[in-house]
Amino acid sequence: MLSRKNKLVLLKLLSLFSVVRGYNVLMIALAQYLASIYILSPSLPLRQVALDLNLFAIILASTLVIASGYIINNFYDSEKDLINKPRKTMLDRLVSQRFKLTTYFVLNFLAVFAASYVSFKAVLFFSAYIFGIWFYSHKLKKIPFIGNFISATLAIAPFFAVFVYYKNFEQVIFVHAMFLFLLILAREMIKDLENMKGDLAQSYTTIPVLYGVNMSKTMIAGLILLTLIPSLLLITKFHIGFMNYYFIGCIILFILFLILLSKANSKKHFVWLHNILKLIIIAGVFSILLIDIDLVLNRIL
Repeated sequence: MLSRKNKLVLLKLLSLFSVVRGYNVLMIALAQYLASIYILSPSLPLRQVALDLNLFAIILASTLVIASGYIINNFYDSEKDLINKPRKTMLDRLVSQRFKLTTYFVLNFLAVFAASYVSFKAVLFFSAYIFGIWFYSHKLKKIPFIGNFISATLAIAPFFAVFVYYKNFEQVIFVHAMFLFLLILAREMIKDLENMKGDLAQSYTTIPVLYGVNMSKTMIAGLILLTLIPSLLLITKFHIGFMNYYFIGCIILFILFLILLSKANSKKHFVWLHNILKLIIIAGVFSILLIDIDLVLNRIL
């Protein structure tokens, strides 16, 4: 059995993992690798992509910055989260604010150091990314819609870094990016509906706080309808292999989402809607493998 000291250490590690949203960070790293292998460089051998130290440094820098971003966001939102997410917040508070800030600076330093292996331009990009996340958490987050827009932009920035590295400017990639951006933006606005209680208590000027729940729901519905455009384009205009079944499934889920959204009137309902969008995003990561099944099999076997 674990001693009391070891249990405390384990709890603090779990707390830190919770603060940095470790599962999200790992999923983003996986998505970057899959996108690099099967979308951005399908003609390159798997070994060449997987063992590319520059790509590894870019993905490592991305994950470190994202993890540090969750820390600074947790730092600024600690009081609000205590109202909206009391159980998670109690776990997060096992690690002191001072330790969180120290970890934040260490992770950012390591991210810039990793980027320096690639190029000076990479250092500038990730330095700007770090500043953007801090400025969003400190100032922009409280501005209606602009905060949501910036959050969605910051969420897809790691994929932009890989995209620029491979210099792949095919139209299909921009359509994929638009689909992901609209989906994340809708998810950010759903989170505002979830967190209304804490936002009201802490004087956050989000869309549902300023303009009401119905206006927020209307804007979210509009974003989901816009997301249908890249979905249909990817199905009808581009060769994406069996991944078209993923987008067909997305369209069905979007219709279900809109029906549930029209009836939603409580935090429980908004959490369900949030989870639907999260499921679509996670499924999208693994559906990348469906673009070319033969390519997947040839690279594995």
